[in-house]
Amino acid sequence: MIEINLIPGKKQKAARGKGLGLKLSLPDFRGLIASIKNPWLIAASASAVVVIGGGLLLFITLSTRLRVLQSNLDAVRIEKRRFDAVIAQKRQSERIRDSLVAEIGIIRGIDADRYIWPHMLDQITKALPPYTWLTSIAVAGGSNVAPGSPGATAAGGAVDSVGVPIVRAWITGSTVDIQAYTTFLRQLAASPWLTDVTPATSSTIIEADRPVTAFNIAVRYRVADSVYIRTVPFTQPVR
Repeated sequence: MIEINLIPGKKQKAARGKGLGLKLSLPDFRGLIASIKNPWLIAASASAVVVIGGGLLLFITLSTRLRVLQSNLDAVRIEKRRFDAVIAQKRQSERIRDSLVAEIGIIRGIDADRYIWPHMLDQITKALPPYTWLTSIAVAGGSNVAPGSPGATAAGGAVDSVGVPIVRAWITGSTVDIQAYTTFLRQLAASPWLTDVTPATSSTIIEADRPVTAFNIAVRYRVADSVYIRTVPFTQPVR
C-alpha cells in the first residue's frame, strides 16, 4: 500500500523519533506532589532539605575559616620563632650587662677608698688663699693613718650611700688676714670633694711679734660627681 504525505515535516519528525527509540520528558512534579497525601511527610522532606543545605553551607563556611586560621597560625609561628631569637639575644645581652655591672661595682668598691687622701689634699691646696698656711691635716677620731691607706677605717665603720667610708678631717692653720680665712671656708665649701665644712675654733695669736688668726676647720670627704672626675694614663709615650 502506498501512502503519500501531503504535509511535509510531521511524518518525518515522528519517524525520526520512532526510529531512535528515545522519548525524553520532564518529570511531572505536580503529579508527584499531588500523589503525596501525608503533610508530615512533606514537612519532613522539606526539613531534611533545609538541614542538608544548612549543614553543607556550614561545612563550607567552617572550612574557609579553618583555612584562614591555619594561614594566620603559620604566620604567628614564623613571628614567634623570630621573636624567640630576639628575646634570646636580649637575655644574653642582659646577662653580659649584669656581669659588667657587677665587675664595675667590684672595681668601684676596691677604688672607693684608695684615693680619698689625694683628693682631700688636692682640694685643700686649691682652696688655700694667699697669706694663709696650714700646720696640720689630721683624720678626725684620733687615728694616725691617712684615709685610703692600708689599715685606715672610717669613724665607727660607717659608709655613705655609695659605699664609700665616711672620712672626716681637721684642718689647722693660720692667716694674717681674716678675710683670707673666710675665703678659705667659702672655697672649701665649693669643692665637689668636700662637704660639711664647719669652722670649729678661731683665735688671734702672736707669731713673730705679729697678730695672726689661728683656725681649726672640720671637713668631710665625699665622692664628687662624674663630671668632676678626670682620668689620665699612668704612662705617656715619649717622642
